[in-house]
Amino acid sequence: MSKVKNIAVVAHDNCKKELLDFVDCNHNILSRHNLVATGTTGGLVEKMIMERVEQKADEGYEFKPVNRMKSGPLGGDQQLGAMISEGKIDVLIFFWDPMQPQPHDVDVKALLRLAVLYNIPTASNRSTAEFLISSPFFEGEFQRKETDFSSYTQRKL
Repeated sequence: MSKVKNIAVVAHDNCKKELLDFVDCNHNILSRHNLVATGTTGGLVEKMIMERVEQKADEGYEFKPVNRMKSGPLGGDQQLGAMISEGKIDVLIFFWDPMQPQPHDVDVKALLRLAVLYNIPTASNRSTAEFLISSPFFEGEFQRKETDFSSYTQRKL
């Protein structure tokens, strides 16, 4: 994992404000990385970052566009899952709502399953996200242990 990480940010509707506050409070760290997001969340994050860049232009804030996928229920979660399986996502920050059923719950479960399967550092709430980005591994290169799937892919059927 290189020094510049590809960070997926996702939030269910009831958690979007918390994610936006997290991104705002940690913009100085997150701005050094590439953000990828599901559609609605990505639009909100990008808008908030642009506002901060305009407000603090003299403080060296940079604007990097957010790579936006489709909205989660329209396939965005699956797009992020595919990116994880292709090695294109290094970190997943997914503020999901444990109190609200989701119409695309199977997609959410699949995304989280792939993050675990491919050993992607994952934060599902603010506290974990704060711990994750404050780790010394976050700003430097990191060799993530990859699972050997050869026994599965080469099994005899």
